[in-house]
Amino acid sequence: MKAKKKVVVTGAFGYSGKAISGKLLSKGFEVKTLTNSPDKPNPYGDRIEVEPFNFHEPEKLVNSLSGFDTLINTYWVRFNHKKFDHENAVNNTKVLFESAKEAGVNRIVHVSITNPSIDSDLEYFKGKGELEAYLKSMANNYSIIRPAVLFGKNDILINNIAWMIRHLPVFGVFGKGDYKLQPIHVDDFADVIINECQNDKNTVIDAIGPETFTYKELVATMMDIINVKKPIIDVHPYLGYLVGRVVSFIKHDVTITREEIKGLMDNLLFVDSRPIGKTKLTDWVRENQNTIGTRYANELARRV
Repeated sequence: MKAKKKVVVTGAFGYSGKAISGKLLSKGFEVKTLTNSPDKPNPYGDRIEVEPFNFHEPEKLVNSLSGFDTLINTYWVRFNHKKFDHENAVNNTKVLFESAKEAGVNRIVHVSITNPSIDSDLEYFKGKGELEAYLKSMANNYSIIRPAVLFGKNDILINNIAWMIRHLPVFGVFGKGDYKLQPIHVDDFADVIINECQNDKNTVIDAIGPETFTYKELVATMMDIINVKKPIIDVHPYLGYLVGRVVSFIKHDVTITREEIKGLMDNLLFVDSRPIGKTKLTDWVRENQNTIGTRYANELARRV
């Protein structure tokens, strides 16, 4: 009988990690997760072994990874906070990579972002670029997956765009709203990850969906589908940021950051690559038009 392939997934109780882990289990993989939140509700029970990251005790991290074939790394932070920041996330990920190498992990599948660059003036994209370069320099067997925007049940960005469409008197787009996005469904993204677990070549993949929208087109399309008619206006990015700060204050969250606005407007969530996802955002919004955006999705509450 063929032995199960053994995979470690970081953050199996998080958004993308949960989708990846569920599919791995359904395909017969043996799965362990490393997490900062071992006390979070575990939807998989004893089917997934749970251990903390132990970034500051690398010998424990090596032990956690020993005997596993593949590491799927979804660990990252969206913004700087008093409890976490990009600099620590970069350093922790390097420790994770080195520990995996020492533990004899055969392959690392790493989640990056579209258009990462070590020369970027945006910490998110700079950090992702630094980690890609670090992983490649280790001469490991690796796959780097670069998604733009994920959507699906319980997502943050697309849901909260719908929430603002429903609850704000007008919808303001930063600048002209002519910068582009290529959302990919979280299940399609998980399929890409799992396929790469079974690959043996070093690869870099842009994980984008089958539809491309300008930001203004995305908002207008979602308005039409959920049948909400409100003005879409062009606003100065700083004014849009201030509105986001007000929503953040009301919701005790970080709704949008200046870096995220600049990343959007610099077209960093768009690539000229062949779409790899199959699920259309428009179809998914239609299927969920009565529920999407009815509740605000709080990123900080999930993380902290």
